[in-house]
Amino acid sequence: MSSLIPTIAAAAINPAPVGKPGDFDFLTGEWRIHNRFREGEKWIEFPGEATVVGILGGVASVEELRIPARGFSGMGLRLLDVEKKIWSDHWVNAKSGVVAVPGQLGVFEDGVGTFLSEIDGNGGAGARRELERGVWDRITPTSHRWFQSVSRDGGKTWDDNWFMDWTRVG
Repeated sequence: MSSLIPTIAAAAINPAPVGKPGDFDFLTGEWRIHNRFREGEKWIEFPGEATVVGILGGVASVEELRIPARGFSGMGLRLLDVEKKIWSDHWVNAKSGVVAVPGQLGVFEDGVGTFLSEIDGNGGAGARRELERGVWDRITPTSHRWFQSVSRDGGKTWDDNWFMDWTRVG
């Protein structure tokens, strides 16, 4: 971890070991998704859809995300380290086929899944480190929300940049 990120952030990306098989079972199924995404200073909205399958007795969840309106698709891969009781949430963009590693680490507590990682805020062109957060909340049998945020001050404040409201199909 970079020394640029304060201790509070170090604790944030080392979640309590409470992950268990089945935490992502709510996600299994077919979904329609309303996306609200910030491009620069402007918010744009567009539809999407996903198919999610839970495998390995709830230790893994595989998501195929499709956003035809943006010419975008990819795969979410969520894996539980059974021994450490920590989930890792990885992304694969269909254009590259490369798994994002190490992935966001996190767990579910009180019905909310919070996943964090440290990223290079300059797109690979420098040492400015940021925290990226993905949150699963508002979970019901027929809907839930995922949103993404970035922190440039070690987790003291967060800048939300993508909201996905999921509705179960059928």
